[in-house]
Amino acid sequence: MSNVEYSKGLEGVIAAESRICKVDGENGKLYYEGYSIDDLVEHCNFEEVTYLLLYGELPNEGEFSSFQSHMRASRDLSEPIRRMIQEFPNENHPMELLQSVVAYLSGYVEHKIQHSAHCNCRDTLHQVVQLSTVVAAYERYKTGHGYIRPSKSLSHGSNFLFMLTGAEPGELEGRIMDDCLILHAEHGFNASTFTARVVASTISTCYSAISAAIGALFGSLHGGANEKVMAMVDEIGEPSNAAGWVNRTLDEKRKVMGMGHRVYKAKDPRAVIMENYLYQLSEKHGDFRYYEILKEVERAFRDRMEEKGKPIYPNVDFFSGAVYRLLGIPTRLFTPIFAMARASGWLAHVLEQREDNRIYRPKALYVGERDKTVIPIEQR
Repeated sequence: MSNVEYSKGLEGVIAAESRICKVDGENGKLYYEGYSIDDLVEHCNFEEVTYLLLYGELPNEGEFSSFQSHMRASRDLSEPIRRMIQEFPNENHPMELLQSVVAYLSGYVEHKIQHSAHCNCRDTLHQVVQLSTVVAAYERYKTGHGYIRPSKSLSHGSNFLFMLTGAEPGELEGRIMDDCLILHAEHGFNASTFTARVVASTISTCYSAISAAIGALFGSLHGGANEKVMAMVDEIGEPSNAAGWVNRTLDEKRKVMGMGHRVYKAKDPRAVIMENYLYQLSEKHGDFRYYEILKEVERAFRDRMEEKGKPIYPNVDFFSGAVYRLLGIPTRLFTPIFAMARASGWLAHVLEQREDNRIYRPKALYVGERDKTVIPIEQR
């Protein structure tokens, strides 16, 4: 066995410089291009944050008006794309559809120059804008309904809910959906973002990079945690059952989903915001069951962790599934929503990677045998 030191999974290894995102895990802070996530959610919508991620600064009124008009005009899907979604097998996961459809979208770019590996992806925005339309169309077709064309008068989050249900959402629901997309838009060098940058470093297309990132997000260790949180909530059933469930789960050495984060040593700032949204929606619906179950799980879990001196707190997935469910979104769409929000961050990283590109080519520590002798096949 070699004595060479290495970091399995590249944990702690700095692979590149980036100005896009800062995750301050010790203090529970998150910044996009230097702006705190709390400030962005309070004062901006998803379209503004997309501009910020792609251009590095918040737009002025003129810049935003032009960018917003371009984003909203790009929402609709061409007939071949809609047909592809409609014909996608029902038994397959929608994340597989998203990964496929992003590559397919590249064939419908308006300007041929965009097919270049060096295309200016800011000009098409297909990967950011149309993913929400794809997700909504998938759900409509899967449930036997027709395609609803996007509205140019609604925010990105409100328009998604409109395309999903056929009815314009209320002001509260539309704002919360838009803010949820902001919260998921970017989060540093996670597995899917790193995947996008690795593909971009080969000077492949931005479509290929984002398709690969979606594949990484589909993995059970990356996306999908909020689905498992809601399965936990359903299993618990009532707030009074939560403490017993948590104690049994921990005694059996099983995980409590939505608790803990690889980076945060304090409560995830996105979880704080999501918890507030869950409370607002629970109040509007007159039903606090999800909220109360999750708060009881959090309390019981924290009691156990404090006994061990472990600083483990809820992450964004702990509350987001319940928020989506109260917005009327089926569980199978939770991870696709993550992808359609994160596309802005992925594209920002693809563009940043190209500014001073160097192809990723790490080494592996070889631990196999050497100088083995080939035995002829008839003697094996």
